Amino acid sequence: MACAIPASVRLGGEPVATENELFGAVDALLEQVPTDELPPPAERRRLREAAGLSQTQIATALGTRREAVGNWEAGRTEPRAPQRAAYARLLEGLAARFPAPEPAAAPSPQQPSPAAPHDPGGRATPPSAPESSPAPAPAPASTSAPKASAEPRAAAAPGSPRTSPRTAARRTGAGPAPAPAGPAAVDPRFAHGPLGVLDGDGSLYCAGGLVLECPARSVPELVEWTLAEARLGLSRLHRSGKDADPLIVVTAAAADRLGLPGHLEDRRSMRLPENHKVVRQISKAKWQLTKRGFGPWARVYRPAQGQQRSCVQLAVLPWGALDTRAWGDADRLAPAELARVLTAYAARVLTPRGSTAVAGLELMTALRPPTRAVLDDATGTWVSGPVPGSLTAAVDPAPPEAPDEHPVVHGLFARTHQRTPAEVLDEEAFDWIRPTELLTDAECARPYAVGVDVNTAFLAAANRLVVGLCGPECVKTPRFDKTVPGSWLVDLSGLELDPRLPSPFTPHGRRPEGPAWYATPTVAYAQELIDTYRLPVELRPIVAYVRRAAGPYLDPWYKHLAEAYKQTMADLGVGAGLSPTAFLDAMESHKAGDPGMAAVLSAIKSTVKGGIGKLRERPQGAKYRPGERWPALERPTWRPDIRAAVISAARINMHRKLLKTALATQTGPAPSGAVAFGEDALLPIALLSDCVVYPAAGPSPLDVLPYDAAGKPAPGTFRLGVSPGMVKHEGTRELFWAVELMEARHNPARHIKGDGAADDGE
Repeated sequence: MACAIPASVRLGGEPVATENELFGAVDALLEQVPTDELPPPAERRRLREAAGLSQTQIATALGTRREAVGNWEAGRTEPRAPQRAAYARLLEGLAARFPAPEPAAAPSPQQPSPAAPHDPGGRATPPSAPESSPAPAPAPASTSAPKASAEPRAAAAPGSPRTSPRTAARRTGAGPAPAPAGPAAVDPRFAHGPLGVLDGDGSLYCAGGLVLECPARSVPELVEWTLAEARLGLSRLHRSGKDADPLIVVTAAAADRLGLPGHLEDRRSMRLPENHKVVRQISKAKWQLTKRGFGPWARVYRPAQGQQRSCVQLAVLPWGALDTRAWGDADRLAPAELARVLTAYAARVLTPRGSTAVAGLELMTALRPPTRAVLDDATGTWVSGPVPGSLTAAVDPAPPEAPDEHPVVHGLFARTHQRTPAEVLDEEAFDWIRPTELLTDAECARPYAVGVDVNTAFLAAANRLVVGLCGPECVKTPRFDKTVPGSWLVDLSGLELDPRLPSPFTPHGRRPEGPAWYATPTVAYAQELIDTYRLPVELRPIVAYVRRAAGPYLDPWYKHLAEAYKQTMADLGVGAGLSPTAFLDAMESHKAGDPGMAAVLSAIKSTVKGGIGKLRERPQGAKYRPGERWPALERPTWRPDIRAAVISAARINMHRKLLKTALATQTGPAPSGAVAFGEDALLPIALLSDCVVYPAAGPSPLDVLPYDAAGKPAPGTFRLGVSPGMVKHEGTRELFWAVELMEARHNPARHIKGDGAADDGE
């Protein structure tokens, strides 16, 4: 069908006008059409289709690419001058010929992108969007009554339950859940938030206090209704990633309504048996479960059709879906309050899809997907290509980086052999106590032991940390380069430190006895000490496994979780910019005012620690035999070398602050040619991961940490504050109590909180 296209540019043909004439026509259009008047993206596509035009024809007429027109119609990007004015004129002409049949046009579907394969867990992996397309962002909870989506994520089966669009919602008195920041609040597909908490009466509690009436009485009905009616989900965090599937949290009463047992009989595999009626219902309805079956975290799906995903996650609370070690008593909250808590976590971190450790690892992939859509110039089609800076393929570790069970190392040693430091990389957090005979008289005269704790120490260590993006390369007698990530066999036993300080090269704090394997941050710190204190030691690595392709892979992960941590702390009344005294006062009762946000804070901390731990996930299950491969090895994010680098950096960061604090507090000159300090220097008596204990004259951290006359902390020392890497007050006890524990070979840093909870670090 013909449309109003300038005569100087013929559809599918060659230009017949000169360049000056074309520019003049465009300038005339710019003068005639305001640049900010364009119909909504859905209307743009409707007008083009009504005229029988293709995106290629539009692109040819406007002198741009077909993909750009697709992005305009999907709302991912907006046209710029001079194409914007000409595009507006074209749409205006089409609107005059093809007026909208209804006052409001239905939302248009997203522009399709190339199909992608299924992932190993049985889920359909959505195709990556072109790199030029920004990611759609999550929408806040809608304040209007829910109605059936004009574009459901999956078509409902005949006879599937549906709600009335005008009468199926109400609102609770619960306050609105925190909405995602920035441009996150625009995606109509997920108007009701990322998740819902289902109660026994069919009420589904969503973001912002919204309650949907869910008529489903079986799991298949619940899945179909969720995909067709609930409008739940969360937009991707990276343009080449995938949107989060809707999550339904099932309370105990809702579990009974759906025919699920109150507890799992099989405590080993933690899943329903294959012959359970609910599993049979799912199979009969042509839905599938992932390999982990129907457990506390279940995923019910159908294979994807192109880009159309049909998948719903279920979290069954009575089966322990929310681990109390991460979430506290969140599973005991009322459904509306639990929906607020989980929505806040989803908006700030990502939609829960298992334990917080799983969430920490999944967040790395969500922020840096392994692949993206790339246009193949030879065929003109979109194909899968690697994302720069991401982990794109599973690689085997170097032998010293591998745990004992790994096939790479299993056959190298006898079954009962205990690998030595020269055979295995042992980068772990500090667990050290000072020998009591090294306590000075001045220290023993101080009445208090004060503990300070580094905020999310592992997260702070990940900031700007360069890690390997490829497999290891073995190099004999290498020259050490601190910019190259890897594992180094080197003898650091010649570096002598003040005996009142822990050695930074071992987790137990004792001086190494010979050659041992270290990650790059540890060896770099050894070189820093040699250079700073002019020690008579030369670094001569014996062998190394290095990774030539490298980059700050964890930077987006750090920024995302650091912002989540600070935002949640602000909700609890502890914001940035507080004076040290005001910060300590705010921290005294920050968890008491809002238990729900306190649970979110705990989950964020657990996400950091668990995510780092998952980088070296060990085999699970009674059927496993050492030397066999296990499923975790097949993912790109199984990287024990990255875990070692993060923990190494965290331990080195702690030790560097210990030295700076000692330097800032001693009054006399330090011995030359050694890392040693005078008797008046402030030195720790115990360390555990991110907690350090000092003898103190008073009970407050302000009685310990060095501040100048202007009230500013000494450069490089511990600084009170809310940001990752800064410190907070962990607890205060009598020094006599701490010394008694030390004499019994117990670490006072583990128990200094005084609330009965052991401190194993964040």
